Amino acid sequence: MKNSLIEKTIATLAPRRALERGRDYYENGQVRDLAEYNGTILAKVDGSRTYTVKMKPAAGNDIDYSCTCPMGDDGEFCKHCVAVALAWIAAGKLKNTRASSVVNLKDIESYLHAVDKSVLVEMMMEQAQEDELLRKKLYLKTSQARSGGVNRTAWKQMIRNAFDTPDFVSYREAYRYIRGINDMVDSVEELLDGPYAGDVAELAEYALQQAADAVQYMDDSDGGMGDVMYRLQELHLKSCEKAKQDPAKLAAHLFELELNSEWDIFSGAAKTYASILGDKGLAVYRQLADEAWKEFAPSASKQELRRSNANAALNLIGIKETLAEMSGDIEELVDIKKRDLTYAYHYLEIAEIYKKAGNKDKALEWAEAGLKAFPAKTDSRLREFLADEYHRRKRSAEALNLIWANFTDQLGLDSYQRLKKQADKTGQWSDWREKALSHIRSHITKQDRKTNRWHWNPGYSLLVEIFLWEKEPEAAWKEALEGGCSQSLWMKLAALRAQDHPLDAVEVYMKYVHPTIEQTNNKAYEEAVMLIKKIQPLMLRQRKDEAFTAYVDELRTRYKAKRNFIKLLDKIQ
Repeated sequence: MKNSLIEKTIATLAPRRALERGRDYYENGQVRDLAEYNGTILAKVDGSRTYTVKMKPAAGNDIDYSCTCPMGDDGEFCKHCVAVALAWIAAGKLKNTRASSVVNLKDIESYLHAVDKSVLVEMMMEQAQEDELLRKKLYLKTSQARSGGVNRTAWKQMIRNAFDTPDFVSYREAYRYIRGINDMVDSVEELLDGPYAGDVAELAEYALQQAADAVQYMDDSDGGMGDVMYRLQELHLKSCEKAKQDPAKLAAHLFELELNSEWDIFSGAAKTYASILGDKGLAVYRQLADEAWKEFAPSASKQELRRSNANAALNLIGIKETLAEMSGDIEELVDIKKRDLTYAYHYLEIAEIYKKAGNKDKALEWAEAGLKAFPAKTDSRLREFLADEYHRRKRSAEALNLIWANFTDQLGLDSYQRLKKQADKTGQWSDWREKALSHIRSHITKQDRKTNRWHWNPGYSLLVEIFLWEKEPEAAWKEALEGGCSQSLWMKLAALRAQDHPLDAVEVYMKYVHPTIEQTNNKAYEEAVMLIKKIQPLMLRQRKDEAFTAYVDELRTRYKAKRNFIKLLDKIQ
């Protein structure tokens, strides 16, 4: 493992920022409880919270890794992974005393095999009193052993406990809250490996209900609860596949779930579960949908259904759409879709149905009808659809006018790029580019022009973005100097200026050091020190060693009360 980590350098796995921060974590002695078991490295890393890292050699020269931090959850080789990897390499070389806590879990395993059972029981009970998750798992195992199967009451209690919270879950609390829920889902998922696959479906359904209730009482800006719901639906699907349920009964049950769902949890179930339902189950699904359709006033529009707050009726329309798509009945699908033409996008949906079916004339007819119905608030996607059709029919002038309307409605790099894409088809980009840049400049107000360049405004930021995208760094720099831009753009500009104009880059970095430090948190301190580390080589290249030393001394004096920042600053050589 040690050799593997050395051979496959950490730098190839980790983003540069993670590499720098991870090295700091390692050098600060923030890696603890470093251990190895069956080729797997285990460790804790103390940061804003304590996170758990696991690493193991994979196929070839690769490494499987995980970390319980948010970046680790996204699959990144994060700073905590970097710190642990460095600690482990150092431990192998016996050079770092911080890694002296390395333990070999094989020794522990041998001890546990040899120790008296009563000692193990006592150890487990002591740990269970401290570890809520372990305690819950032991409750379930005991209950399961007593009943000879899955005690659904006990499992549902565990699920309720996982979702239960006395107060509103804030954004800062959401990560820990979701981790506890995922631990519960892990436990439910383990049942799939035994003879209880059928029970998993019921438990997953129950958990989905709890999730739908809980999401109303939390800040789910990061989408953690959405991920939980998706995971539970996948678990439900796997359970149904493994349990080999009767297709007709499963179809009836899924239909009721989808029909009465308030959160679209089982939306499109007929398609999702099609391989399990088979012809028999799908026939039942269609029969139930047709029967319900007769009762829900099939002539009513979606607007009417919304006014009546008929949730089941709206779900039924979704069911009918799914079944029509699966059967390939285009006209039935369009008949359902055209019940709601309250938005331009709804015309586009129908146009795309006909285009996919090969009826391009009908597609054009519906797209143009949508443009006519919504001349002022046309969906940008509808205009793009029409522009593509007009280009295909040699109506390029009309196509470009539509894309220009999109650009002027929503100024941005994306709309600028789309305009270029369309103009390139006719070889007219030079003229349209000039027109677009002129339009952007016309929308920069007099107040914008007076703004301090370090306090960005949208107009100038867009011009900087455009010139950077067009690989015109000098033009981008000129616009930034004139009107300012966002911090992220200043950082891009500084990186580009660093080679040939190092003092320009220094000025940019210095402008953001003070405001970053004054945020007064450890993450901000780390970011400020990273800026200072960028400044240092640039000033040294210009033989400004003394000026850099004076700058650092000034920072040390000014922020002497910010001890955590000073600790980081002192590490700069």
